[in-house]
Amino acid sequence: MLLLLLLGTTDILKSSLIIFVVGGPGCGKETQCKNMATKYGFCHVGLGQLLWQEAQKSTHRGRQIRDMMLQGLLVPSGLILDMISKNMLSHPESRGFLIDGFPRELKQAKEFERITMVQRVLHRGQVEHRAEDCEVVMFRHLATYYTLCEPVLTFYQQKKLLRNISAEEAPENIFAKCCSVIESLW
Repeated sequence: MLLLLLLGTTDILKSSLIIFVVGGPGCGKETQCKNMATKYGFCHVGLGQLLWQEAQKSTHRGRQIRDMMLQGLLVPSGLILDMISKNMLSHPESRGFLIDGFPRELKQAKEFERITMVQRVLHRGQVEHRAEDCEVVMFRHLATYYTLCEPVLTFYQQKKLLRNISAEEAPENIFAKCCSVIESLW
C-alpha cells in the first residue's frame, strides 16, 4: 500500500505543496516519487537517501545514524526533521515536495506540522548495496512500520488528508493513480 498524505502550502517555499509518501519497505515509494517529481517538477526528498548520505559521513552524527540503521532502529525525530527541513529549504523554488518515507510515527507527523505552522517550514537493495537491506533488518523495518505508522495514518485520515493507493499493481498503474491524486489538487 502506497499512501499520499497531502499537506498545505508554505509561504517561505513559494506556495509549494508538501506531500508525504508513506508505505512499507519495498512498496515502490522511491520509484513513484521519482516519476511524480519528473512529471510535476516537484522536489523528491527521500528520507532513506538523506539518512544513507549522512551515514556515509565520518562524523559523529553519521556514525550514530549508520549504527541505528544497521540495527533496524529508527533515527531520532529531531535529526530527521532537521535533515528534511534543510533539504526543503535548499530548494525554495520547487513547486512541491514529495517527502518519501516520513513520517513514521505520530509524534513525527505532529512535530512536522508544528514546525511548519510556527516557522512556515522550517530497487534500492542490490543496486545501491545498502547494509540496512539485509533480511533481518528488513523484518525489523516491516514490524516497525506496522507498529508505529498506523497511528500516523489514522491521524491524517481523520484530517481527510490521506489517499490510499494500492502498491500491488504494475509501477505504471501506480504512477497513474498517484498522478490522479496530485492533479485533483489543482
